[in-house]
Amino acid sequence: MHNFSKDKLKKIFIDGIMFIIGSFFFAISVNIFTAPNNLAPGGFIGIATMLAYLLKLSNNYIGILNIIINIPVFIWAWKDSGLNFIAKSAIATILSAIMIPLTSFLPMYTSISNGGIVPDAEFNMILVAILGGVTGGFGIALIFMRGGTTGGVDIVASLVGKHARHVSIGKLLFVLDAAILVASAFIYKNLESPLYAAIVVFVTTKVIDAMLYGVDIGKGKMMFIISPKNKQISQKIMTDLSRGVTELKSRGSYTGKEGEVLLCAVRRYEVYKIYDLIHSIDERAFIVVGDAGEITGEGFRDSSENIK
Repeated sequence: MHNFSKDKLKKIFIDGIMFIIGSFFFAISVNIFTAPNNLAPGGFIGIATMLAYLLKLSNNYIGILNIIINIPVFIWAWKDSGLNFIAKSAIATILSAIMIPLTSFLPMYTSISNGGIVPDAEFNMILVAILGGVTGGFGIALIFMRGGTTGGVDIVASLVGKHARHVSIGKLLFVLDAAILVASAFIYKNLESPLYAAIVVFVTTKVIDAMLYGVDIGKGKMMFIISPKNKQISQKIMTDLSRGVTELKSRGSYTGKEGEVLLCAVRRYEVYKIYDLIHSIDERAFIVVGDAGEITGEGFRDSSENIK
């Protein structure tokens, strides 16, 4: 029990560090690249950015507005999937809200217009959009790696996916982001804002994919799980994460006892979520994680992509 407590504290510490670093880079993206240049980069943070503009509030309030917009989503997620489902996302969202005002002074010292070296609108808007996507994507990916999110449409998409399996999560996210980008054209009264914001969204997505899945989205992890509570674990994985689980018949060489090994293919960032889920049921479960060089099928790469 002592070892488990030590491991758990270590995990919480690493989660906290990653959330702080991720929130820092996310805040840099907002303060230096997107908000000052009227770019609403999709998601709830894009809505918060536009609201701050409409209400004539400083960029310091973007994080607070993001929390307010997320409150109904967090309540929905809590009632639908329990506190564990949203705990890390709520923490990451709050940290991001705190980090945005803490880093609001940076543009005064870093932008080219103020004698710094960081590109701004006066220098090159395409470069601004790309760097906004890189810093934002890097920060969000760090948070995703530890099982959190910055709230918003990611949680909405997960909840919708649980109740409407026929709905494509990727397409749903695309539609929501597209609606926000279109709205930004009317809010900022120009067509350039949504076009540059689209670059931010595109680059952000690519950076997140590269960090979480590698350069190939078909790659992932294979998890082998052995526990006397396999039935509960497999049910929890299928219910909470919408991942399929295969039961493999096994026999212990030493004991000669027949049993089952669970096999589950997941994306890289989901490994941490499944670790938490398994240990909430069985702290002593035996888990083996291996690289999957290629995963095709539902929830991963479409198998038709391999047909040349």
